[in-house]
Amino acid sequence: MNWQQSRRHYPGQWLLIEALQAHTQADRRIVEDVAVVGIYDDSPTALDAYKRLHRTAPERELYVAHADRDDLDIVERKK
Repeated sequence: MNWQQSRRHYPGQWLLIEALQAHTQADRRIVEDVAVVGIYDDSPTALDAYKRLHRTAPERELYVAHADRDDLDIVERKK
């Protein structure tokens, strides 16, 4: 599923998503395919779920975003 499909399917919700297919262009992550891992009414609950999942599976590329956002604007952090 792409981000636009996710937005239409879960309007007005906070989403915990996993990037299934993504690449870096300049300093931005371009996410082409996502899996919705969780659906939440508020950002604190979504962020708590993100933290729990990230602790158990840090290798997964996870993000929290609100479905009202037109685009995912993800800046890649340098490690």
